Amino acid sequence: MKQYDYIIVGAGVAGCSVAYELRQHTDSILLLDKNCDVAQGASGAAGAFLSPLLGKPNSFKSLVTEALKYSIEFYTKNCPELIDTCGTTRIPKDESDKQKFQSYIPYMDFEYEEDTDGYFFPIGSVVNSYEICKFLIKDVESRFGFEVNQIKYIDEQWILNETLSTKNLILTTGYEMDLLEEEYIQIRPVWGRRIDVQTSSKVPYNYHKACSISRSKDAQISIGATHHRDKDGVEKIEQNHQELLIKANDILSIEDPIIIGDHVGARASSFDYFPVVGELIDIKSTLKEFPYMIHGTHVVSERFHRHRNLHILNGVGGRGFVLSPYLAKLLVANILNKEPIDKSLKAERFLLRYVKKLTKDRLDEILANN
Repeated sequence: MKQYDYIIVGAGVAGCSVAYELRQHTDSILLLDKNCDVAQGASGAAGAFLSPLLGKPNSFKSLVTEALKYSIEFYTKNCPELIDTCGTTRIPKDESDKQKFQSYIPYMDFEYEEDTDGYFFPIGSVVNSYEICKFLIKDVESRFGFEVNQIKYIDEQWILNETLSTKNLILTTGYEMDLLEEEYIQIRPVWGRRIDVQTSSKVPYNYHKACSISRSKDAQISIGATHHRDKDGVEKIEQNHQELLIKANDILSIEDPIIIGDHVGARASSFDYFPVVGELIDIKSTLKEFPYMIHGTHVVSERFHRHRNLHILNGVGGRGFVLSPYLAKLLVANILNKEPIDKSLKAERFLLRYVKKLTKDRLDEILANN
């Protein structure tokens, strides 16, 4: 049985970013994915835009702002040929949206200027999603077409499919959470599509309104993305080529469009839009010791039982290429040096929300399940 210090499951931008950060410290890493290559899910379908989050101050906006600064610097320094910092114009969808934009002006975190009906941000960028992921893992051992069906913790090692062993297991599997028997982790799929379009129109920079448009390059633009949160999301987006073109034409005229690429995927999103980063809590062991939590009794999170050496980076939503490099750095610093992770990112918030809704009968089921 081959052994590693770290195994990462999931080769989207989150998993590739973690692999990159770990590789700065060790070469005993294996990246696994059930697909044939990197970025075959949400990361491959992403428009991979890097742009500011508009709004009044709040903790999520602060997170995006810090991550955007970090990711722009990271891509520019390490793979400048894969980032296009051409600027992005954000356009209000309607009059109500326009009033909101104007109320956000005192709270802009980045340089901007007025541009027709919207605001132009020079920092706005786009990256090549597939090539970025390939760059991040270029020095990392990877195995594709490998589906992890079972994980067990035995003698301080995580055993995968009875064939691989690791001291530390990191899950970056997106909305597919079947490996975890921890129903308190609430990650949902948000289905979307990006189409690549050949056009004679000249697009000088990126635009965002009801959809996003990347600037022209070799007579090609990208348009995305739609959002469907229900189980019929896949079927619905099969019908929205025309919807995307209509939304794009509401921004600027797309002349002689020919669709030459089509990418579909499901972003992993949490109930509060924050990603989840860090150690995972063992809900059964925690509730076995503190069953009175279901009645609202407070227990400090430091006393929660955790799965040893099992970590997660998930729920990056539609800002995966903004958040992932930054969050991967936080996670690796936590694993290697025990540097703290902000509580807004930790799994505890899922557990506390879940326990509040837990019935006595469901508690008994959890504790009885072996």
